[in-house]
Amino acid sequence: MKENIILILLTYSFKTVDLAEKGHIGVFDLVKNAGPVVKLVLLILFLFSVISWGIIFFKAILIRRANKNTKNFLYHFWKSQKLSHVFAKTESFKGSPLNEIFREGYEELNKLSKNNLKNPGTSSKDTISVNLNEIENIKRALRRAVANETSNLEKTLVFLATTGNTTPFIGLFGTIWGIMDSFRKIGIVGSTNLAVVAPGISEALIATAAGLAAAIPAVIFYNYFINKVRHLIVEMESFSSEFLNIIELNLKFKQK
Repeated sequence: MKENIILILLTYSFKTVDLAEKGHIGVFDLVKNAGPVVKLVLLILFLFSVISWGIIFFKAILIRRANKNTKNFLYHFWKSQKLSHVFAKTESFKGSPLNEIFREGYEELNKLSKNNLKNPGTSSKDTISVNLNEIENIKRALRRAVANETSNLEKTLVFLATTGNTTPFIGLFGTIWGIMDSFRKIGIVGSTNLAVVAPGISEALIATAAGLAAAIPAVIFYNYFINKVRHLIVEMESFSSEFLNIIELNLKFKQK
C-alpha cells in the first residue's frame, strides 16, 4: 500500500509538470478547484501576506526617514552653539527618534529652569538654571522618551514575526487536509487511480507553497528591520548620555 501511494505521488508530480508545460493547468485552476477548507486556508494565508507586505513597505519608509532625519539632526545639534537654537529647528527633523528625545529632554529642562529662575525677566531659552539634584528629572524624561521611541519603531514588527512562525503551519494544515481528502476518496472509490487522488494532492501542494510564500518575506524583513531598530536604539541611548553630559557640564561650570 505504501509503495502504491508513493508511486501515485511521484506520478502525479511529473504529470502536473507535463500539463503545466502544455498550458492545461495553472495555479489559478488549482485554487479554483480546491475544496472549501483549503480555500479558507489560502484566504487566511493571503490576508497574512497582504498585511505583511503593507507593514514591510510602511516600515521601510519609516526607518529610511528616521535614519535620514537623525543624520541631519545630529549635524545641526553639534553645529549649534545653544540648545535653544536646536529646539527652534526640531520641526524640520520630525521622524527622527533622536529629535523627539531631545524635545522631551529640553522641554523638561526648560520647565525646571522656569521654576528656578529668580529673575522673571530672564529668558529661560538660553539659560540653564537647574540644580544638580534635579538632573534626575531630566534623566527620567529621557528614559521615557527612549522607551516611547523604541516602542514606536518596534510596533507591528511582531506581526511579521507571527507571520513567519505560523503561516508554514497553516499551510501544512492545508497540506495534511488535502492528503486526508485524497485517502478518503481512495477509500470511497476503492481505486488508486490518478484522477481520484490528483485534486487532493493539488490542494496540498498549493497550500504548502502559499504558506512558504507568506512566511519567507516576513522572516527576511523582520530580521532586517530588527537590525535597523537596534542600531537606532544604540544611537538613542548614546545621544541621551551625551545630552545629559552637556547639561551637567554646564551646571558644574556655572557653580564654579
